[in-house]
Amino acid sequence: MNQTTTVHVLRHGEVDNPTGVLYGRMPDFHLTALGRRMAARAAEHFAERPLALLVSSPMERAQETIAPIASLHPELKVHLDDDVTEAANAFEGQSFGPGHHPLRDPHNWKLLVNPVRPSWGEPYVDIAERMTRAILHAAEEVGPAGEALIVSHQLPIWIARCAAEGRRLPHDPRSRQCTLASVTSFGVLGGRIVRVDYAEPAIDLVPRKARKANISAGTGGQADRS
Repeated sequence: MNQTTTVHVLRHGEVDNPTGVLYGRMPDFHLTALGRRMAARAAEHFAERPLALLVSSPMERAQETIAPIASLHPELKVHLDDDVTEAANAFEGQSFGPGHHPLRDPHNWKLLVNPVRPSWGEPYVDIAERMTRAILHAAEEVGPAGEALIVSHQLPIWIARCAAEGRRLPHDPRSRQCTLASVTSFGVLGGRIVRVDYAEPAIDLVPRKARKANISAGTGGQADRS
């Protein structure tokens, strides 16, 4: 009998960020009205799933995304976990909006010397380690054949998937398959990830521009507003 545990990792919905700030771990960035609709759609997607554990990044946008799901599973408490939070980024607080491009600022060039690590932010290997740890811990908590849900952010989710699938961690951010409110599901068996699935329950709500480009600044993987 298949005793694979499934840990679903949901990316949060659209964030209110009209000036194009790379907000990273900054506080007070919340979902837009559209982002709340995405969260509601995600709640519909998980309404009939036998979830046994709810985990969220501490960021407001993640907690707001998991809230309607939690309301449909009142028996479950939402656990906040720093292991699934956004990646640290030296560009945090800078604007990548129209007329602004921090990558053209000579003061920032020193941050770009090593795109493999990367030099501008949290090492990919560290992100992979903490995300994998969180996924395996969630699987252990719910047990064989159980289901858990984690709400996280684009880059950490993608790095977790790359690690699970044996891909190189350095990547072109445009290659990420992780749209707003998408679900990357990890099958865990015997203490290791054995399967990765992907779904987009809110794809019709995702702006066309966001579907085509997951980031707005190509710094090899971390200068995004995920």
